[in-house]
Amino acid sequence: MSELAPPRLHALGDAALLCELPAPAQLAVQQRIWALAAEAVRWPGVGEALPGMNNLTLMFDPSLADAEALGARVLALWPKLKVGTIAGREVQIPVAYGGDEGPDLGDVAAHTGLSPEEVVRRHCAGEYVVYLLGFLPGFAFMGGLAPELAAPRRAEPRTTVPARSVGIGGEQTGIYPVASPGGWNLIGRTSLEMFDPSAAEPTLLRHGDRVRFVAESVHT
Repeated sequence: MSELAPPRLHALGDAALLCELPAPAQLAVQQRIWALAAEAVRWPGVGEALPGMNNLTLMFDPSLADAEALGARVLALWPKLKVGTIAGREVQIPVAYGGDEGPDLGDVAAHTGLSPEEVVRRHCAGEYVVYLLGFLPGFAFMGGLAPELAAPRRAEPRTTVPARSVGIGGEQTGIYPVASPGGWNLIGRTSLEMFDPSAAEPTLLRHGDRVRFVAESVHT
């Protein structure tokens, strides 16, 4: 897929427009979505621009903006966007891998054909870019997982995943910011708080940040 392929447009009611790109998620396309969001929030009638994974939702006031005209403006601007990299921070996430903190590390190793130690080594070797925050407050969807570490989600999701658990689900890795149900394979846990509603900046991560995992311990 060319990164200049135009988004598909879908109306979400009478006050929202979804601009959707085909999978898989790619950093170059996500950067273009961020650039489009930055432009669109300045358009008359547009109240919010909400980036998602391979999509952007524009919330607008139908008394001030016409959905068809808004869509035409998106399509006209898409190939002309000046895309730059967001000056994200490099954030290191310390992780205790395996054992009680990462009960599925052995399952991921068995699925991939790697030893648990090699799964940890490769997981820590990657640099992950935060594409967006969603699903839970502070939950970062990140690109950059090595393809050989991909593992299907659990057949039976857990009713409660402990906060700060690090997991692999399909072709993505992420950190559960709060306790919640979840079906990802838990390979470790971090001591860092990912979401603090009382803080000036409630979420530790922001889109565009570059994340590196650092093994504090490995239990197999």
